[in-house]
Amino acid sequence: MKVCITVDVEHDCPPFMTTYRGIEEGMPRLLDLLAEERVPSTLFITGDVARRYPERVEQWARAGHEIGCHGDTHRPFDTLDEQTARDEMAASTATLRQFAPCRSFRAPNLRFPESFVAILEHEGYTLDSSQAKYKRSYWRDTPADSPLKRVPASMTACVLRFPKPLRWAILGRLASPVVLFVHPWEFVDFRRSTLRWDCRFRTGNQALDCLRETIRYFASRGGELVRMDAL
Repeated sequence: MKVCITVDVEHDCPPFMTTYRGIEEGMPRLLDLLAEERVPSTLFITGDVARRYPERVEQWARAGHEIGCHGDTHRPFDTLDEQTARDEMAASTATLRQFAPCRSFRAPNLRFPESFVAILEHEGYTLDSSQAKYKRSYWRDTPADSPLKRVPASMTACVLRFPKPLRWAILGRLASPVVLFVHPWEFVDFRRSTLRWDCRFRTGNQALDCLRETIRYFASRGGELVRMDAL
């Protein structure tokens, strides 16, 4: 079984916040955990974050993590016209390829019109992880005819913070390749904030513990933890 731990690297809990505590506080804790567990990850980074924190992006690439694209401003692509979408992709791609080849893409909120897949091809992407098996659109929409490798997310991020018995029941049903994702802001304690429940419950240390348990769960069952580009 192939297992990918991916990170959607964006500002805090969009569209509800505009701060960057996740980048400044949560990301170092997350990357320390991945280093301890010897897990390479794919970081889907917005152009906005890369321009604000270039030294950190350089550090993440040097640590062996794949640099992927998460759009430029985290605006959902299904709210954009085609030219604006092309501008978003051109801006984010130019920014991120200053640090690494950047051939993998994931749309913000995993919302990406099939008609825009050609934009990814034009920008030289080879893998798209903008679909999600837990969304109705994955099963309903006809995928675009494209040479891109399409690798959907297996489940939504907050499931990784569920109590262990429920989490294990869900994880045990996932098929290879298992694609999991988290956000840096989940590793900041927002439990007493006014964010909606799924954004704030069991954040901070509990989120770190849950991710560590999840990594070891798959490793103990022979799972190979790899970057998205290894697929």
